Amino acid sequence: MAADVGSLFENNKQLVELNIFNRLVHADRIIKFRVTWQADNGDVHVNTGYRVQHSNLIGPYKGGLRFHPSVNESILKFLAFEQMFKNALTGLPIGGAKGGSDFDPSDKSEPEIMRFCQAFMNELYHYIGDQVDIPAGDINVGSREIGYLFGQHRRLTKKFSGAITGKELEYGGSHVRTEATGFGLLYFVCEMLGRLDKKIEDLVVSVSGSGNVALHAALKAIQLGAKVITLSSSQGHLFVEDGFCEAQVNQLIAAKGSSTEKLKSLNIGEWVDKHGPWQHCCDIALPCATQNEVTIEAAKQLVESGCMLVAEGANMPCTKEAVDWFEDKKVLHAPGKASNAGGVALSALEMGQNADFSRRSFAKLDEQLREIMHTIHDNCLQELNDADEKYLNYRKGANLAGFTLIASAAIAQGI
Repeated sequence: MAADVGSLFENNKQLVELNIFNRLVHADRIIKFRVTWQADNGDVHVNTGYRVQHSNLIGPYKGGLRFHPSVNESILKFLAFEQMFKNALTGLPIGGAKGGSDFDPSDKSEPEIMRFCQAFMNELYHYIGDQVDIPAGDINVGSREIGYLFGQHRRLTKKFSGAITGKELEYGGSHVRTEATGFGLLYFVCEMLGRLDKKIEDLVVSVSGSGNVALHAALKAIQLGAKVITLSSSQGHLFVEDGFCEAQVNQLIAAKGSSTEKLKSLNIGEWVDKHGPWQHCCDIALPCATQNEVTIEAAKQLVESGCMLVAEGANMPCTKEAVDWFEDKKVLHAPGKASNAGGVALSALEMGQNADFSRRSFAKLDEQLREIMHTIHDNCLQELNDADEKYLNYRKGANLAGFTLIASAAIAQGI
């Protein structure tokens, strides 16, 4: 980030005089709290909850909540920093935040998850609101958890407000919210291909992961005419040489249970144990699983197998070394702050529907999502002057565009 925006400081003395970079690096506030909840057997447990409100310079704080043992203040600080730029790229008036807890829901009963969510909201509700901070879901926080969180917020505040997004349709949710990140990823890929006068039809796509983003990315890719050959879990990947069909992906979306069990239950293709999916020949790679999953070794495999485009569906799934390798070998690479921004964009559209007590159709919202991803794509290119950079450097373009917008707001609003 610092290297990408360095040229801006040379050409704009205000950025230096007002110490803009240091101001944007620091979060507005970091909220940390104890979450005490009771298990089914009566044992009392204590977890730590967080909300990092990084910047509300262009709109109320917006960003997901994740429940996972790996959650800590350091991770959330960085994710909130990235969220600030991602949200700015959408062109929508939303600031950046992130939150969650080190709670692990994987081995908990539904009543335990409900009690934890209620205890978590007992502390968080002091700091959020539809004009202040609007959390959404993230890792292990889906519609079930959002329902428990929203219900407790409603009881505590005695208000039915749009203070949380990702809700079910029956109580203020939005069409396309579940599909948004995966669908938006493919819309962004199509924008990238369009600059090369290419279409996605008949191209071979390798997808990692088998969660919400991965499955909806695979589904949209198939609907657009591509051949999706892989999906994965933490234990390996499923390789289908002839490609998954739409019905098989829909079956996975509807299925319950562990990712590995779901993938193996299809009884198709070849299951490859303990390896990621990047050794197979493909035109497009969509890492949608987890951070740092595409290492330099995986990047070399992708380049050697003829991959021409990598677009991030997860948050920072490519290591710095992998990104450098892609750019050096002239493989198009889309950073997650641009290519996976569809989810937060739809969250913002849900906020708008809540504010005016309306509901838009699936088709209308899907079209708005396409338009937003088009805007994000164009924003990534507008700050680049060099022709070669305009072709290749989406990372630099995204960083410059996001920083320019946030910095301008900081200057305009004073110290």
